[in-house]
Amino acid sequence: MVQKLDYLRESPSQTAGPYVHIGCTPNFTGIDLYGGDLGAVMKTGPVQGKEIVIRGIVFDGTGTPLRDAMIEIWQPDAAGLFASANETRGAADPNFTGWGRSPSDMTTGEFSFDTVKPGAVPWPDGRMQAPHITAWIVARGINIGLHTRIYFEDEAEANAADPILSRIEHQNRIQTLLAKREGDGVYRFDIHLQGPTETIFFDI
Repeated sequence: MVQKLDYLRESPSQTAGPYVHIGCTPNFTGIDLYGGDLGAVMKTGPVQGKEIVIRGIVFDGTGTPLRDAMIEIWQPDAAGLFASANETRGAADPNFTGWGRSPSDMTTGEFSFDTVKPGAVPWPDGRMQAPHITAWIVARGINIGLHTRIYFEDEAEANAADPILSRIEHQNRIQTLLAKREGDGVYRFDIHLQGPTETIFFDI
């Protein structure tokens, strides 16, 4: 039976404000805390699988890069295993955290993650999901953090069978979820908040 969760009212939402970099990535702004920003390093030693870099820019509705955005990602390791106590399918790569955080550059607006190509993970019914990374975006003016997924354009067969991508009504918009190869191990994933190339966001 589903548990009722209406006993507490939802708190009013707030924007991330102009200080998201100071609060979440202080070292990036020149404030030396913790010995380094949380999520800045995802690989703590030699990792399994293909090492990749994902770069991108968050654009607003006018096509202007957001220079105060912050992006967080969660993903499995190269074998499709999560660095979580709830992972029951095996032991994840001990040198890979599976979680990263990147501020957008205050000049160019670019964010970057030095990570690994994720493996496929099963859907609850057993079907395999295409390799993907979950992303969360916050910035000044965004009341509630935006969730999306980063798939890979060079995983065409897996993408075609993915249980999420196959449910998207407007299939032409799937392109907004695909990271494009720019070189060996380098992918570009730009995020558009509005406009004709608006990225698909998920209500979760």
